[in-house]
Amino acid sequence: MTKKRILILIAINILWVLLTILAVIRETRFDWPDNVNVNYGFPFVWSTNTLSTIAGAANIWAVDISALIIDIGLMLGLMLITDLVLLYFFNKK
Repeated sequence: MTKKRILILIAINILWVLLTILAVIRETRFDWPDNVNVNYGFPFVWSTNTLSTIAGAANIWAVDISALIIDIGLMLGLMLITDLVLLYFFNKK
C-alpha cells in the first residue's frame, strides 16, 4: 500500500473516532410544562438528566451502561467494516 492510502485510512479513522465521541455526548433537551429532561447518546439514549419536575428543581441522573456499550460498539464496528472495505479496494490490483 502506498503512503497516500495509509494517510487516507488514518484520516478516516481519526474522523470516525471524533464522530463516535460526538455521538456519545450528543444531547437532546425536552422541555415539557412539568418536566425538563436532557438525554445523551445517539442512536441509543444512554443517560437522562432530569433537571426539573412538577415538584420543583431536581438533578436526577439515570444511566444505562449497556446502551452506552452498544452505542460505542456500533460506531466502532461500523468503523471496522469501513476499514475492511477500504482495504479491500485499496489492495485491488
